Amino acid sequence: MANEKTGRREFLRRAGLFSGTLPGILGLDWLLKYANQLFLVPSAPTEAAVAQPQWAGAVVKSYRPLGRTGWKMSDISFGAAHVSDADVVRAALDRGINYIDTSPDYSDAESERVVGAAIKGRRDKVFVASKFCTAQGHLAVDSSVGDIVQAVEASLGRLGTDYLDLCHIHACNDLDRLMAPSFHEAFDRLRAQGKVRFLGVSSHTPELEKVMTHAVDSGRFDVIMAAYNFSAWPDLSSIIAKAHRKGVGFVAMKTLKGAYHTALSEFTPSEAQSFTQAAFKWVSGNEEVSGLVVSISKISHLDEYLYASGEKVTAQDLGLLEKYDRAVAREYCRPGCGQCLDACPAGLPIDDILRYAMYHDGYGSTRVARAKYARLPQRVRGTDCLTCAAPCQGACPFELPIRTKIVRAHQLLSA
Repeated sequence: MANEKTGRREFLRRAGLFSGTLPGILGLDWLLKYANQLFLVPSAPTEAAVAQPQWAGAVVKSYRPLGRTGWKMSDISFGAAHVSDADVVRAALDRGINYIDTSPDYSDAESERVVGAAIKGRRDKVFVASKFCTAQGHLAVDSSVGDIVQAVEASLGRLGTDYLDLCHIHACNDLDRLMAPSFHEAFDRLRAQGKVRFLGVSSHTPELEKVMTHAVDSGRFDVIMAAYNFSAWPDLSSIIAKAHRKGVGFVAMKTLKGAYHTALSEFTPSEAQSFTQAAFKWVSGNEEVSGLVVSISKISHLDEYLYASGEKVTAQDLGLLEKYDRAVAREYCRPGCGQCLDACPAGLPIDDILRYAMYHDGYGSTRVARAKYARLPQRVRGTDCLTCAAPCQGACPFELPIRTKIVRAHQLLSA
């Protein structure tokens, strides 16, 4: 493996993909051809290679308090970003999942409509979290109180319910957005009307630790949601502990760390099958985590994922997670790192673009990934990378071939 990685890096270095300039005569077609051969390009990696008979009919076996909300959350819960079949949501509820995370900007609001159809007649059995968003994306920090209230009321209409249990200030990248007066005034108004019960915040930002610390200390937030996986965020565990002490629930997302497991040549089929469950057990091993949300779109996901509910992480699991870490060390863009951002002369949101590419590659959600990419202004898409000296790559502490990844993402997500 070491020789393979060294050979790959040397090839890319000579081609100008790690440093220097890309030879103009090679062009985009050459770059894309070899990018797809040399880097992990998983296809539906969250789908186990072969379902195991013992997984069939797996149910939730553990529930934990969601901070001061009074709700006990299923340890593995439903991320509805990619679901299109209400029967899958109904099956999840039948198997004990009682927390659903949705948003207006998931699949052009289809997610909320599907969830709404599934929870009809059993609304009191499920905790529904959505976001201060519209189908077109995140509400701007300077949105009026009226626009925010209207967006939430539109969510209620799609969900067919009178109230949300939780509404997140979504994609919270700085303290100005976190504490924007219009969001807080809108929430207070909605809460007084019984339309939203609790306030939360979610974030992928490089400022995540600052944002989440302030959210906990402010006393305004009942739940925080952030990327949390093995070998992540050095200070996040202490923030989770503080949140727990203060009665603030912590919901983990992005727990599969890119979900490349079925694309790894280093993994046997058995290891690929075991990876998701190992990752979930690691997250649940922190007893101060209220629960995790993972995208679920098929009944087979319920079998695979819920088999890990209530289970303890083992030494074998930890060894597998460490092996995964080594294999994706120079492939995976860590949520919240952001070291490359100031180095890009074009000001590209590199972290967002690579996250959208992960939605395409890792989650098999091409439509969502392309919709999010299309919302970026034309000036900050990956159109100028071929002629750039790529200082972003020198700034990346993990030596990711950023230029190649951005060019490939542009080609995939612009189609």
